[in-house]
Parts: sequence; structure tokens; C-alpha cells
Amino acid sequence: MSNADEQAGPAVTGPLAHRVPDLGALELLLAVARLGSLGGAARELGITQPAASSRIRSMERQLGVALVDRSPRGSRLTEAGALVTDWARRIVAAAEAFDVGAQALRVRRDSRLRVAASMTIAEYLLPGWLLALRAQRPDTAVSLHAGNSTVVAERLLADEADLGFVEGLSVPAGLDSAVIAHDRLIVVTAPGHAWARRRRPLAAGELASTPLILREKGSGTRQVLDAALGGLARPLIELSSTTAVKAAAVSGAGPAVLSELAVGEELSMRRLVPVPVQGVALTRDLRAVWPTGHRPTGPARDLLSLTRG
Repeated sequence: MSNADEQAGPAVTGPLAHRVPDLGALELLLAVARLGSLGGAARELGITQPAASSRIRSMERQLGVALVDRSPRGSRLTEAGALVTDWARRIVAAAEAFDVGAQALRVRRDSRLRVAASMTIAEYLLPGWLLALRAQRPDTAVSLHAGNSTVVAERLLADEADLGFVEGLSVPAGLDSAVIAHDRLIVVTAPGHAWARRRRPLAAGELASTPLILREKGSGTRQVLDAALGGLARPLIELSSTTAVKAAAVSGAGPAVLSELAVGEELSMRRLVPVPVQGVALTRDLRAVWPTGHRPTGPARDLLSLTRG
């Protein structure tokens, strides 16, 4: 081994966080250097003098050098302490720049919220939630894209939405979820339809074999209905929104299966009539969804909390 190797000493290993004082300790050292008093530095940082003394001693043990000479007349830096203080200024300045940058990222994140939701949730639940969110975050611009559950998943996975809401049977691949509400599907017809005058509940088999006014493939409503009945007859009409399906049913075009959330007004005004069904449970969970491993933050987190209020 050469003389240079002997003088270099053992290699320093291990995580950097174990070898470098934390920011709180470095800020304390800078305050001592500026004020010339450990007590004054403690007061400025809002800690007790014993806590400040303990933090300085811990930093000295960590670095292996004395940093501060204490006396009744005050505290002054040792030669090593003055050198460490110069390094500390650079570290604290870099940390302040890091904090400014992180704050800018948070402001950019919080300035907008992109929501994708399946039709029933978009039309009948989200408006109330978004009004409540606006009261909390008036400066956040919200955009809402309504589509079926498949489209919601696609937008989330393509980073075109921050939070989604779906009403299908299962969670699309690549997404995490939380159940936010429960919904019931009901069979409805116009008052003049033959089913509106039935005395006995509709059998599940008859519902499955009857052409219905349906949402398009990929919609949560159609997925739940198809799975519950074990298959569906060819649609009487296939439409791309809950509102369109409801309007067709009101016009007398045929029976439809819709969310209970969507037909409250039509049922109360007798524009639509509910048709009881036996032998099948037409219920479903409504879920908030987001990309796996990316729990909602900022406005998306706040909106998610409002859905559970």
C-alpha cells in the first residue's frame, strides 16, 4: 500500500443521508454563524436551546469535527465550523431552489383537473360534485369528458385524464379503484307499452330475449345487463348516451333498462313506467378509477373525497 493510500483513510460508504447533516441542522448552524448565539439561533428557529445544543452536538459527532465553541459570551464557529458553514449555505440555497421548483409543479398540477366519466355518472352525479369542488378550489379549471367505461379507461391510461368514474362490472386492466356509490338498473317503458299493464313481474328470460333500446357496447349499463341475463337479444335500437336511450323509451319506441338515477323525473311525471323483473338482480357498483400506483393528488384527491361525502 502506498503512502497516499495510507493518508486517504478508509473509504466512506453507505447512504448519503447517513453522512450528511439534515437541512434543519444546517439551518441551525447558519443561524448560529449569523447571530453569534446558540440561544438566539434556537429562538429564531422556534426550538429550545437544549434542543439546539443537542442538534449541534449530533452534527459534530456525525462529521467528526467540532463546529461551535460555546462560552458565556456567546457561540463562535471553529475553523472547521466556518468551512462547513460555507458548504451549508450552498446546500440550503439549493434546497430553497428545489422548494420553489416543487411549488411551481404543485401550482401547475392544481390549476387544472381532467375528469373522464361514464355517461350516467357524468350526467347525474358529477355536476353536484364539481360544484362542491369549485367552492373548495375556485381557481382550478375542470374539463369533463363523458363516454362509456371503455373510453374512460383509455383516457386514463393515455394520461388524458387525472381521475375517472365508471359503472361497469369490473375494473379495467391497469387501473386502481374505489367504490363510491351503488346503483340499480330498472326496466322502463312508455305508459302505452304492453309491459306497462303487466300484472306479474317480467321473467329474466323474457327480458333477455326481447329486443331493447340499449347503450352501445362498452357501456357499463350494457355490461351489467348482459352479464346479469347471460346474454341479450339483438338491440331494438343502439344509442350512445343515457339521455338518448331515455328519450327513445319516452317516445314509445320500446322498453329500455336504465339507471334509477337517470329516470326519477320521468317516473314521477308518468312519462315512463317501471316494469318489475324477477329472477335477476340488476345492481352495480359505481367506481372512481385511476392508473395503478398513482393515487389521486391535489384537485383529483379532493374530488374523490367529495364523492364519499
